[in-house]
Amino acid sequence: MRKSRATYTKVLVGVLVLVTGILLGMQLESAMSDDTRAALQKLENAFLIINERYVEEVDSGALAEHALEGMLEELDPHSVYIDVETMRRVEEDFSGGFEGIGISFEFIEGIEGQDTLTVLSVIPGGPSEEVGLHSGDRIVEIDQQSALGFETADVQRTLKGPRGTSVDIVVVRPGYTRPIEFTIVRDRIPLNAVDAAYMIDDVTGFIKINRFSGTTHREFRQAVDELSAQNMQRLLLDLRGNSGGYMEMAVQISDEFLPDDALIVSQRGRIREANQSYVGSSRGLLEGLPVIVLVNEASASASEIVAGALQDHDRGLIVGRLTFGKGLVQQQHLLPDGSAMRVTIARYYTPSGRLIQTPYAGGDREDYMDSKRELHANTALLSAQEIIDSVPDSLLYKTASGRTVIGGGGILPDFITDIDSASIFLREILSRNLANTYARTWYDREGEALVARWGDDRNGFFASFVVEDVEFQKFLEYARVRGVLIGDEEGAFSDSDIEADRPYLEARIKARLAVRIFDLEAFYPVMHPQDKTLQAALKLWPEAEALVNN
Repeated sequence: MRKSRATYTKVLVGVLVLVTGILLGMQLESAMSDDTRAALQKLENAFLIINERYVEEVDSGALAEHALEGMLEELDPHSVYIDVETMRRVEEDFSGGFEGIGISFEFIEGIEGQDTLTVLSVIPGGPSEEVGLHSGDRIVEIDQQSALGFETADVQRTLKGPRGTSVDIVVVRPGYTRPIEFTIVRDRIPLNAVDAAYMIDDVTGFIKINRFSGTTHREFRQAVDELSAQNMQRLLLDLRGNSGGYMEMAVQISDEFLPDDALIVSQRGRIREANQSYVGSSRGLLEGLPVIVLVNEASASASEIVAGALQDHDRGLIVGRLTFGKGLVQQQHLLPDGSAMRVTIARYYTPSGRLIQTPYAGGDREDYMDSKRELHANTALLSAQEIIDSVPDSLLYKTASGRTVIGGGGILPDFITDIDSASIFLREILSRNLANTYARTWYDREGEALVARWGDDRNGFFASFVVEDVEFQKFLEYARVRGVLIGDEEGAFSDSDIEADRPYLEARIKARLAVRIFDLEAFYPVMHPQDKTLQAALKLWPEAEALVNN
């Protein structure tokens, strides 16, 4: 994609102050070449001329931010500038927690089209649970101010805050005639990296990791300990949708599966300190335990380090779809105002020597993502062996036992699963989020009765709760009222269309109900019978066990 003149102008203005500070702070000024020093002087001159002579007063800070963005766009798609507000959210995500009231929330359509902030679930042990906030509560006031029409930024601004401070809220609870007032004292709220950890059957453990944050390894070990106490003899590790995070966390988790001194990942860059290798350091919790790793197109970076290390050492079976393909290492530099700059300093390689970064030309992110979508589309209907046969010899590598794997664009699973294709009827339901919103209306009607019956019997709910026919017919009427064509009219979905998707829809409604009765983890065991990739993986334990035995 051709860069506009404005983009280059951004590069040439406003950057001097920050660049000079960065270079001085990193003690690199003395190492600058004459050409670099001349270029820096050019930027300084441009910045001063614009600030002193432009026809209107300029915002120097904004110019500097645009200049940083422009410079980084010329490098690669993963070298980025992060503004102050975004950086705060990033720090929360990867520090493993924030300070607030302890709820997950959603917005529902309210009066006069204004969205209403609604409690989806209450974090166990948090301050909201302590005062008695419930799933389904509509928060209509926060500190004597209306919360109607709030957006996510408004929620963060009003409900997050320093630990020990309080916030007054007013909620409307379905089934109650009067609003309820709460005073909640904010506290430290954990952001869990492990979404779910439980036994699928008598011997199979399941762990779902959503990110590689500062707490991921600790959470993972705790999950392994708990599942081991339940006789776990094999593990299904789900990294689907995990876009990565800290390399250190990926190394530590890989180390739990691999023997001492096994190479986990190496990185190579232009500067000496960027060249490092990471190896297994001590006996792991899971050495010798069969493992299957689930991945997809959204598994990236640190997820690919784990998958690549286990695949190259023939330690685990990789199942799913070709991964994202991010093999670049970024170093983060904090800037004086709290913003940050992430600069790629190295490429990383799996133990067999594979670079799994997909090719890119400069830092144009739109072109980069388009090329990835094209790659995944072109390989979607091929088997792993067909893909291997299609790549040049220069991208073929061998695992420890001599199996062929490929580099140059993601981790290719050992077993590729079919894309989960949805019917037109199912896409219509899911695009409107009707299974979720219907579960909310059901909980609004019968939440207290559902909690009284199932709240202390989680496994019983998973095993025996069903969406009865009368309730499913209510759901269909709910969908019909909201514009889904069902019935005898022309173009409407027929009974056969509906019946084909009924098991999935019933599971989806049940799963969303489970989240409200229990917690976010409850979604997974309900949906697993409908998860085609997971069900395919459960049939591959002989292959995973053969890797361990060999």
